[in-house]
Amino acid sequence: MKKAPQQPAGKTRRKYDDMFKQQALQMLRLGQPVPVVAQALGIGEGVLYKWKQAQRPVALDQELEQLRARLKQVETERDSLKKALSIFCRPT
Repeated sequence: MKKAPQQPAGKTRRKYDDMFKQQALQMLRLGQPVPVVAQALGIGEGVLYKWKQAQRPVALDQELEQLRARLKQVETERDSLKKALSIFCRPT
């Protein structure tokens, strides 16, 4: 039976609220490098990389939804133009 690893005395795991995480990720989205943001906020770089990685699937899902909606709109426009073309190109 394995023992759980012991944390060094005085070291406890810090909890960060969602607002703090979002602010940190916003700083990254604005182009600031991870080491700079980590130092400015007093957190480890690894924490930022984990938050960034965890957010990525959500962002990709949102982008995918937007692209599908845009595709549907463009297909509808294309179909309308095809119908209009067929009406105007009929022999008289």
